[in-house]
Amino acid sequence: MIFYQKEIQLKPYSRGFHLVTNEIIESIPELSQIEIGQLQIFIKHTSASLTINENADSTVREDFESHFNIMVPENASYYKHTFEGSDDMPAHIKSSLMGSSIQIPITNGRLNLGTWQGIYLCEHRNNGGSRNLVLTAIGN
Repeated sequence: MIFYQKEIQLKPYSRGFHLVTNEIIESIPELSQIEIGQLQIFIKHTSASLTINENADSTVREDFESHFNIMVPENASYYKHTFEGSDDMPAHIKSSLMGSSIQIPITNGRLNLGTWQGIYLCEHRNNGGSRNLVLTAIGN
């Protein structure tokens, strides 16, 4: 059994849903040494999240942002946590809904994603800054 773990820092992204598949793959070349395994990706933040979805049509990412902004609005009268800005509490909720980690199979040294699947960084803040991810690859 082989274990690799590293922490990477993504560049700051604007609010929205962003494909980061290539950045992740490039940062962990050790994947090539694993024939069968798993890659877990964990984001160390409470106002951004990770998911896997459509990687070909950018309007999917735009629609995600539009839908989540309607589903979890800013300036809701019942929010008590408001001192960090109107986008902060909604960002926490969106982050919990989307999740802080994903797991992807590794097959023959490569991520075994579907043809149209990509890894999204879901940036829920207007100015979230750089984001830290912990990548853990396990396998044979």
